Amino acid sequence: MSRGEKAVQIEAPGGPEVLHWVDVEVGAPGPGEVRIRHQALGLNYIDVYHRSGAYPLPLPARLGMEAAGIIEAVGEGVTHLEVGDRAAYASQPPGAYATARVMPARCVVRLPEAIDFETGAAMMLKGLTAQYLLRRTLPQGGLAAGDFVLFHAAAGGVGLIACQWAKALGLNLIATAGSDEKCALALRSGAAHAINYRREDFAARVKDITDGRGVKVVYDSVGLDTFEGSLNSLAPFGLLVSFGNASGFAPPLQLGQLAAKGSLYVTRPTLFTHLSSREITQEMADDLFAVVGSGAVKIHVEQRYPLEQIVQAHRDLEARKTIGSGVLLV
Repeated sequence: MSRGEKAVQIEAPGGPEVLHWVDVEVGAPGPGEVRIRHQALGLNYIDVYHRSGAYPLPLPARLGMEAAGIIEAVGEGVTHLEVGDRAAYASQPPGAYATARVMPARCVVRLPEAIDFETGAAMMLKGLTAQYLLRRTLPQGGLAAGDFVLFHAAAGGVGLIACQWAKALGLNLIATAGSDEKCALALRSGAAHAINYRREDFAARVKDITDGRGVKVVYDSVGLDTFEGSLNSLAPFGLLVSFGNASGFAPPLQLGQLAAKGSLYVTRPTLFTHLSSREITQEMADDLFAVVGSGAVKIHVEQRYPLEQIVQAHRDLEARKTIGSGVLLV
């Protein structure tokens, strides 16, 4: 079976203007694949990296990393999904900016009935990122209730989930954000403290908040602008988790700095290293669904755009005009 569909594609890297609609054919899934009809798509900063060429893709390239919809067909060997299932995913390869697609089934999980499509589309990439950070990327000795952690860009989609999840775990999350409004949102979402990094030296404030000790772990998706301060915010044996580059790539690191600042650790993980099998993907998704289902974490869908407005959506995202999560509606 094949039918004409629409997708967003780039022919070359560049600004939002390089995003174009194209007609595509979506055929039957092969072995280990499913065809999914999208209802809502997630909007993420990694999409900007793909569009701009910061994270190069083979060209021409289709963008988009997460979505929710309905399974239309399953290929040979797929046993965990059936036609008609509500489903959601965060996956490689990109291609979620489309009305429908064929994709690897191992990336796709059933969406619980209690979670609507918009929430499902907004929560998978960001929620699974928060999951692997707070639950799987841990400092020496792990994290326990009462520990201090520092989370940059805490009013973004990942950050707001992390604020809530950290509170549920009993952690004292210190949030940073670029405005007083965003700091207030992080506090309402469960952060124990919030720092406007545009007005304050966040590393100095962290040391004040922790009585000079520093935090056990820093989760940093900002990159260039915060890297040095993140190192300076850590307690001895602390861990810097660099998982994004919103302000530019982090500078080269001299290993001697880690010794001088207290035998520190640094890691650069990715979500898709963690989503290495269907079983692990399901385990991580189940953890996410459970914390959302309990009400401990609420997904803030603050921006909604028709998929036809993808250029404006990217302009808003890149200008940091967005708060919480954004979705594209098919």
